[in-house]
Amino acid sequence: MADLHFLANPARFRRFSQRVLPGLGFATVLMLAFGLYMAFFVAPVDYQQGQTVRIMFLHVPSAWLSMGGYALLAGLGASLLVWRHPLAALMARAAAPVGASFAAVCLLTGSLWGRPMWGTYWVWDARLTSMLLLFFLYLGHIALSRAYDEPERGDRSAAILALVGVINLPIIKFSVDWWNTLHQPASVTRLDAPAIHNSILIPLIWMAVSLLFLFIFLVLVRTETEIDRRRLENAAVQEEEAAA
Repeated sequence: MADLHFLANPARFRRFSQRVLPGLGFATVLMLAFGLYMAFFVAPVDYQQGQTVRIMFLHVPSAWLSMGGYALLAGLGASLLVWRHPLAALMARAAAPVGASFAAVCLLTGSLWGRPMWGTYWVWDARLTSMLLLFFLYLGHIALSRAYDEPERGDRSAAILALVGVINLPIIKFSVDWWNTLHQPASVTRLDAPAIHNSILIPLIWMAVSLLFLFIFLVLVRTETEIDRRRLENAAVQEEEAAA
């Protein structure tokens, strides 16, 4: 907890981020390159889906990270509303577009995967619909955080939306169990054992970790940008007050 409070200071966080980013970026590139190699050249072709099964290695991790990213938004929203952490609002502003991007990739790759499997790009399936709602929640968070002249007011409104919208996450997760849907049930996060062979499971997990590194890298870079932007805005306000 002490470390979290230490990093809650934007200046200290920026120094920490600048030390971590070069190594993290290098590791992300290497892991993604090897993960894509395994996904496209090592993982076997499915006997039913053929080459289209390779979409899974981008689609599934993107779904996981879009949900994890929104859980992060909710945690940052709670930190802002309850503990007033100065970095929480800036990191939330940075993380929302990244999470929205992963949600968009999930929806796009899901449509491309669904066309040969289901015969259509889109159905109002429970999981697809709830994932689309998650994407709109991201867009709502982005819009609310920038909708007011006072940044603090926008950040609080976006934080409330993040906390309210978090109820959508269990709906996405358990929609295939609660309703009769076209989407296949869980095959990796099962209580007994994954229903996927290791030749597919290992590249899938590797890609998930690689994209997680990418997610963290992008959030850190964008958080630094938000810190600099807020400093410039505060400096401009101080100059205007001094001139007045």
